[in-house]
Amino acid sequence: MTFSVSESSRGAKNPVDPRVPYGFFQEHEIGAEGRVEAVNVVLLTNRECPFRCIFCDLWKNTLDHRVEPGAIPGQIRYALERLPAAQTIKLYNAGSFFDGNAIPPEDDEVLCRMLRGMRTVVVESHPAFVGERCFRFADKLSAHLQVAMGLETANPRVLARLRKGMTPESFAVAAAALRAHGIGLRAFIIVGLPFQSRSEAVEWAMRSLDFAFDCGAEVCTIIPARGGTAQMEALRQTGEFVEPLLVDVERVTEYGVQLGRGIVLADLWDIERLFVCTCSTERAGRLDVINRTQKVPPPVECPQCTGSCGYLQ
Repeated sequence: MTFSVSESSRGAKNPVDPRVPYGFFQEHEIGAEGRVEAVNVVLLTNRECPFRCIFCDLWKNTLDHRVEPGAIPGQIRYALERLPAAQTIKLYNAGSFFDGNAIPPEDDEVLCRMLRGMRTVVVESHPAFVGERCFRFADKLSAHLQVAMGLETANPRVLARLRKGMTPESFAVAAAALRAHGIGLRAFIIVGLPFQSRSEAVEWAMRSLDFAFDCGAEVCTIIPARGGTAQMEALRQTGEFVEPLLVDVERVTEYGVQLGRGIVLADLWDIERLFVCTCSTERAGRLDVINRTQKVPPPVECPQCTGSCGYLQ
């Protein structure tokens, strides 16, 4: 089944200021050495990504034009002056850090100087932008560079329908290039994507973990699919998209951690939208324990769960 959603139907963007990041905060995440560490996250105000993935709502906090040179260092400086110290920083720009129409290349030297003292710097990129600029940036950076790429799914049929402009093969090629230059890889995997049954979505999320680790991923983040965009809501109406259950996130995360091939994290942002039972809060807390320890605790026992919640299926 095909569908068409007009550009205007997706709604208006939120007002953002190119002089400041649209978000910044400190979180805590387990590191490669097994210790939970502080991580500063800066959500950079930037031009909208050219890849209009049907599931993505990050465009809501973007600009219609590229920021001027100097704006991105200014945004990072603004955030770091207001955040506690941390040795890891994530610079997410709702697109690709190495896209010249997003982050001005003229800023690379300044950014590398600004980030001295960091142990790890994480940026995001579409595989299409993993190239010479990325490699030069890593060479100049004193910290370990880790590039976060949205694999989303290794299911080629579903991936093609997400309008992401990539294939599992192109992801693997970009991952190999990162590995050849000593750059780390972080992969995003979505559970509950449209165009498949719920059981298929869980199965393919697990296969996608296998694929990402085969590509050399150091960290994999499991993100539950969400509606809200015009495209996803249109698919909900046709029955081609149903939001995942919390138990689906549990199953995929547990599977990944038990592989023992790298760090696996469940994305708990806005996790409350998946709460369907009195045990949901406890289940979300269990996922937080898994995130922090990379160990799988005993399952939550809930006498109130029914098949409709998914926990006994």
